[in-house]
Amino acid sequence: MSAIATDQQDIAALSFEEAMAALEGVVAKLESGNAPLEQSIDLYTRGTKLKAHCEAKLKDAQAKIEKITLNENGEAVGTQPFDVE
Repeated sequence: MSAIATDQQDIAALSFEEAMAALEGVVAKLESGNAPLEQSIDLYTRGTKLKAHCEAKLKDAQAKIEKITLNENGEAVGTQPFDVE
């Protein structure tokens, strides 16, 4: 299995919080300016994959959000999909 495939599988297994922490680490290393060019390219590539993973996790979470519906007395009677627009 290639290193790229392994990296993608590793990222796919991360929770949102783990991926954000890893992305913050990548950004810190890149901002330090101490990484050699090849390592910087690898870090940037991993960072873009982590960012995409975080965005997908957020999109999934947003799709699961439901709005509680209330009756005229203000009591919860059910849920409906949350419309973000």
